[in-house]
Amino acid sequence: MTGVPTTADGVSSLATYQEVLQQPAVWRQAAASLAARSSELAAFLEPLLAQPDLRIVLTGAGTSAFVGEVLAPPLSRRLRRRIDAIATTDIVSNPREMFADDVPTLLISFARSGDSPESVAATQLATSCLRSVHHLVITCNATGRLAREHQESVSSLVLLMPAATNDRGFAMTSSFTSMLLTAWLALAPDQDPGLTDRLADAAEQVLARADDLSAYTDRRYDRVVYLGSGALGGLARESALKLLELTAGKMISFFDTPLGFRHGPKSVLDERSLAVVYLSNDLYTRRYDQDIAMELRAALGPENVLIVDGRSDDDPDVAPEAWRIAGVAEVNDAPLALPFVVIAQLLALQFSVALGRTPDNPFPAGEVNRVVQGVTIHPLQP
Repeated sequence: MTGVPTTADGVSSLATYQEVLQQPAVWRQAAASLAARSSELAAFLEPLLAQPDLRIVLTGAGTSAFVGEVLAPPLSRRLRRRIDAIATTDIVSNPREMFADDVPTLLISFARSGDSPESVAATQLATSCLRSVHHLVITCNATGRLAREHQESVSSLVLLMPAATNDRGFAMTSSFTSMLLTAWLALAPDQDPGLTDRLADAAEQVLARADDLSAYTDRRYDRVVYLGSGALGGLARESALKLLELTAGKMISFFDTPLGFRHGPKSVLDERSLAVVYLSNDLYTRRYDQDIAMELRAALGPENVLIVDGRSDDDPDVAPEAWRIAGVAEVNDAPLALPFVVIAQLLALQFSVALGRTPDNPFPAGEVNRVVQGVTIHPLQP
């Protein structure tokens, strides 16, 4: 961007803007921190992954839950085992159903603050419902309750993100991407040692082109639809939430898969809609992504469809105006979500400013809070 997006108070987008901008740097820091603890991580994970019946549950609330939704499909394929993304909000309200299969379980908890009531309750309920459970806690807040309660447990390991990722802004940005990257590096085998730098370079490409997004924010859309397949389906959901949060609900956002969108949800489109289509790097999956992108270009006009592609080659099946990101053509869709989501974060920030909202605190009256409030955790009856 040419400068900090400025709203009426002059500073209300500064924290969010800085937290979006810092992501390439904090990704490198998070990867270095994880590498420094590689022996400790291996000692914790290897005995668990050696169990053929181990179930892995990825959990969190809101954006933290969407980390799991991005990771679960490709990790299931990589690790060849059952991996479920289940929000803490679902675990807390229905623990006996979420943990109905009493098998050895690794619960991986994602949390920015770790102080949301559901964060700790989900880990406690897992311990109550399962005979064998271990906890991997990935959080941005060393002093949060979740980190403190698991720091000394022999059945837990806490991975702390760089302190700067405990976002001061309302919406999760660098916290989301840093936790996602850390989990991928920790769990996906045979990592490319240059992966983090490649992702950071890709994000820097996006940030350098941030002003190009004004072509979309200037059109004053009423609604934005995000579409993605597999891991990028979780990204589509996170992208839609970012827009809803930062505009305080003034812009309506939707998410779906490219194939699922035709089965009814496509009816949301009108003449004031923007569609964002994330193209998978998987050559089979991307054919379906390309199909919906071309269909939407015909229906809405090419100027109202933003196609995001990690392949910088001249694929004749991809629209020439697609946003192509170089250097990530061979990257799995889960880590590919990192540079892709920077586009969604910038769009949400710019739409928020264009509407005169306050991105750092979109709800000054406290209707929605940075750390959720008002949740009562009820005791689980025998």
